[in-house]
Amino acid sequence: MKKFSIKDCILFENDNYILMNKPPYVASLDERDSTRDNMLGLLREYCPEGRLCHRLDKETSGVLVAAKNDEAYRNLSIQFENREVSKVYHAVVGGVQNFNETKVNWPIAVSGRGNVRIDTVEGKPSLTIFNTLEAYKSHTLVECLPYTGRMHQIRIHLASLEAPIAADILYGGKFPFLSDIKRKFNLKQQTEEQALIKRVALHARAIVFNDVNGEPIAAEADYPKDIRAFVNQLRKNK
Repeated sequence: MKKFSIKDCILFENDNYILMNKPPYVASLDERDSTRDNMLGLLREYCPEGRLCHRLDKETSGVLVAAKNDEAYRNLSIQFENREVSKVYHAVVGGVQNFNETKVNWPIAVSGRGNVRIDTVEGKPSLTIFNTLEAYKSHTLVECLPYTGRMHQIRIHLASLEAPIAADILYGGKFPFLSDIKRKFNLKQQTEEQALIKRVALHARAIVFNDVNGEPIAAEADYPKDIRAFVNQLRKNK
């Protein structure tokens, strides 16, 4: 039985586009395990002609755009290619960070092992701008504005600033625990403490682009339950 349908996560829909709030742990495209839901498969059940215009990592939640026809797909593809699409991500990172229009333009190369690296020789040009939204005791909520769309771009750029995303083990992040941030924290005996979030704390918050007729389309995606609960705990224990 499917846990959700595309109808459950639609943020905006017209004759050309469907904008969805992708849940975490759901792949954008087909996986080897055909029993698992993926966004493309669910989209095709709702709109047989639908095509995803971009991807989000499996663990990443937030705004995902699908086109309902070929003209709409081409229209947005051109805007992505010309870097005319405005995308906003939110991430919870380790440490107290003071980012103010902080630019990172380190080139990125794919390693072939499912991750990427900063590589000034073989890497492709990549640019992300970061702004601090809220600082807590040992973490920071950061706005991430990617101007290019490289694989794992935000994750590796934050790691290069020594501000890896919480629970992003691949790039140096650590699992956050309540015992790390709450004074006088007591764990019940014979109980193993669980991390406040168990996946990369990254959320595609908003997107803005132009429809086929030139009219702007914008959508903002609420945090899923895990990031919302994580941020609430950080706010309570500043």
